[in-house]
Amino acid sequence: MQNTHSPQHPTLLSAGTVVVDQIETLLVDLPTIRPHKLSVATMNGQTLMLVRVRCSDGTVGIGEGTTIGGLAYGAESPEGMKLAIDTYFAPQIRGADANRVSALMARLGKTIRDNRFAKCAVETALFDALGQRKGLPVSELLGGRLRERLPVAWTLASGDTGRDIEEAQRMLETRRHQIFKLKIGLKPVRDDVAHVAAVKKALGDKASVRVDVNMAWSELDAHRGLAGLVDAGCELAEQPVASAEVLARLKGRYPIAIMADESLTGPASAFTLARAAGADVFAIKTEQSGGLQAAQQVAAIADAAGIGLYGGTMLEGGVGTIASAHAFSTFRELQWGTELFGSLLLTEDILTTPLEYKDFHLTVPAAPGLGVTLDEDRIQHFRRDRPRISVGAAA
Repeated sequence: MQNTHSPQHPTLLSAGTVVVDQIETLLVDLPTIRPHKLSVATMNGQTLMLVRVRCSDGTVGIGEGTTIGGLAYGAESPEGMKLAIDTYFAPQIRGADANRVSALMARLGKTIRDNRFAKCAVETALFDALGQRKGLPVSELLGGRLRERLPVAWTLASGDTGRDIEEAQRMLETRRHQIFKLKIGLKPVRDDVAHVAAVKKALGDKASVRVDVNMAWSELDAHRGLAGLVDAGCELAEQPVASAEVLARLKGRYPIAIMADESLTGPASAFTLARAAGADVFAIKTEQSGGLQAAQQVAAIADAAGIGLYGGTMLEGGVGTIASAHAFSTFRELQWGTELFGSLLLTEDILTTPLEYKDFHLTVPAAPGLGVTLDEDRIQHFRRDRPRISVGAAA
């Protein structure tokens, strides 16, 4: 039967060229340490879509795709990413020159619309394999890192003020985090502001406090909420409203930084927001941007417009977290730090060696590629399609 999705490789490959042999995808379901409550969903677990790119020289690159609350956050889901990569990406990639990552991603960009999260996972795997061949970390393939360690914020999202305070104090004592972002937007504005004020009062000057509303407020709610947050000592509000136009109207009205997140869907949206002076800070997410290189383009636009940078998260596991860390380490500025705590929210680590979180920072690996290795036993245990043991009456 003819393959209607056969790849088009206009450039003849020379003898000895390393090519992509196989693309494999799987879903891994992992529990979280506690319910993670956002205005768009409450998460009790996280599904990772893992992709392996196997090359003709034996190198194997890994990538990851995740979302927040399945389809609650956006149009892609881990299940949808797997389907898209298996059906449409893989035929385009097989047989291609594995060393020409940018050219390959440019071709995918022309033949496959949107699917930014899936593209990020595939690009990550290609860069991981390339880094292993060249003996270089992914950050060096992206132009070179400017920092070895990244400050990491922790999100407080239990929904309970006392529990959030206790959690934050524990993070401070263990020197794991000193920047805290509170998820709000589910409760009335007055209650949310009171919650933030109580947490900030308990932590005092030992920590900075920010909020993420995940687009839950109306414009009127935002005016009320931002005024109260300023009085509470909050320094930044992430995406308080859904509309980019309203976001621009709020910016500068109160002495609190306004950060764009969901409004950023790649370089084009970043340019539109920058031109409209629509935010003080960009929360850059590699998946939401469409890949590691696309995230760098968003950062360049922000730099040119004088907009601050923050390394965001889609609550990725270890692979996606460290891929983002490699990209963020190359940013010229990173004024607001990062939020790369996703793997810490999971009860299970799928890496042979856990990521290094120490003294309020995440270390960017110096080993070739991403610098991480999957724990195959853990992957097999938690993969969704693992064989199940049925329990029933004896025959």
